[in-house]
Amino acid sequence: MSDSLGRSIAVLGGTGPAGGGLALRWARAGETIVIGSRDAQRAQETAAKVKQRAGDQARVSGMENSAACAATGVLVLTVPFEGQAALLKQLKPAIRPGSILIDATVPLAAGVGGRASRTLGVWQGSAAQQAAELVPKGVSVVAAFHNVSADLLNGDEPLDCDVIVCSDDPNAGQIARELAAKIPGVRALDGGKLENARIVEQITALLIGLNIRHKGHAGIRITGLPPEAYR
Repeated sequence: MSDSLGRSIAVLGGTGPAGGGLALRWARAGETIVIGSRDAQRAQETAAKVKQRAGDQARVSGMENSAACAATGVLVLTVPFEGQAALLKQLKPAIRPGSILIDATVPLAAGVGGRASRTLGVWQGSAAQQAAELVPKGVSVVAAFHNVSADLLNGDEPLDCDVIVCSDDPNAGQIARELAAKIPGVRALDGGKLENARIVEQITALLIGLNIRHKGHAGIRITGLPPEAYR
């Protein structure tokens, strides 16, 4: 599924900071974006804001989540963990056969003061593996974009981080890595099977703690790999 085939991307939860930031970066890179939300009007309002920031040539629209799923075969899920399962169960009839679901969900537990301080145990092993059990048969699940700062995504400067991509479907993983590489300053890495998502998800809680203590926007960089690892 290449750009030449007119790929469009539905960002489910696109009205939130992470989803909106990814939508903005991809719209600037020339991708066709559909903002998904439970509220179609809110999705349309967010789409208008993203388009205004991305430029007149940006292709951005807003739809209710089910309509967004029906409109494209590349879905990016950026919702809190507590809403992941219910949303996927609701959207299951609308997800097109052969779709790719890129899941950025992190099972975070709120600590003192409501701050996320640790990850929750997930029976399936990770939020991404839970998603794989909930989507229709034949839908490929990819875990990615867990450790990218939403604040930085919504800015204008290049980022300074790597995105680790985990999937049991090599083609789906490749598409997710291509999308990651379209964000200035981001390098994409093949993190192996979907089961490795549990490790990547857990890193998020560590980064949140670092950001709180040091008042920053920490990401991760993997060092010591040959240049072809990032292609």
